[in-house]
Amino acid sequence: MSLDEKFIPVRTAVYEIIDNFFKTIAGLFGYPNNPGMPTFSDLPSEAYARSKFLDSLPKHRTFWPPIQRPQTWFEMFFGPAPKVDAVPRYIYENKEEGFYNFYIENYKNIYFLPNWLSEFIQVRLHICLDITVLETIREVLFVGFMVYSQVVILRIALSWFIYINPYTFPWCYLAAAVDWTEDVLQGMVPSILGVNITGSVFLGIIGVLADSLNHLVFTMPFLPSEGEETKLLINQQLKDVLVFHYLPILWYRYPIPNEIREFWYKERPDILNYLEKAYKNLDIQFLPDNIIRQLNQEKLTAELSSFSNSLMSQNSNLSHSISSEILSQNNLSKADMFLTNIHFGNEEFYNLILSHIEKLN
Repeated sequence: MSLDEKFIPVRTAVYEIIDNFFKTIAGLFGYPNNPGMPTFSDLPSEAYARSKFLDSLPKHRTFWPPIQRPQTWFEMFFGPAPKVDAVPRYIYENKEEGFYNFYIENYKNIYFLPNWLSEFIQVRLHICLDITVLETIREVLFVGFMVYSQVVILRIALSWFIYINPYTFPWCYLAAAVDWTEDVLQGMVPSILGVNITGSVFLGIIGVLADSLNHLVFTMPFLPSEGEETKLLINQQLKDVLVFHYLPILWYRYPIPNEIREFWYKERPDILNYLEKAYKNLDIQFLPDNIIRQLNQEKLTAELSSFSNSLMSQNSNLSHSISSEILSQNNLSKADMFLTNIHFGNEEFYNLILSHIEKLN
């Protein structure tokens, strides 16, 4: 018989004693007649279903500090540069949904920009399709957090060497970069066994902020609220995804950036033709501004030419009737002067309209 088997009766006796003790305490409050608190709270069915759905989603797993996978001799000795482990966007095209569709795997710990901030970036800063600037800013912030965390670690390690004065050159710069955190957190973070753990707590805060950049998703040219939750078969597995497809709502509310429309007109006429056919019932301008001005000029010129010809025809008929009446009264000189004034006014009006068109160009 092993030692564990010898202690089985003792363990069982301890369990029974504790069980009877808690039942005695619960009996003072009406146990077993009192069922206690309800098992399920009175949540609305939709809210409860939404909560269960979010709990069932997987987590986007990342590591801090990032896992180092050196691929060159230089990286083996000095370490690879830290990189953001972002949620990938999978872009796809089809005839029904268009050309600017993408989906991402749905995780419970991903973040999005607020709708108002995403709208401001796209409308005011004109960052719509090319999000390289946003990706670069995220990379810079991530590397900055990584470097600063190493500075904090070095400052914490330096405090354990009592023979090094951290307020002498060059350590004073290290102390100035980190010691301000103690002034901020000293009253909120307690000491454990006389050891100041402010630096460790601050290091954890940096890690949380840096790791949150891994879970930040940019949805341009869509707003984050336009994502549709659905399931797709990916690598023979049915996964929850967020799909962003069809026409972005900002392209309906605001004019589409002119550089995008010029790109469609010059390099991707297939996209332009698709948008004009699919959304012809919407009042959206898909042609570039210069093409619109050219078409408007040609239309206005044609209308003015037709209007001028109509005036010339009316003037000819009027001059014929007036000349007949004036000749009957023997006033040929006055008739010529009157007709000359009519033709002069017509030419002046036509020249004025043409000069106005040239100014519009």
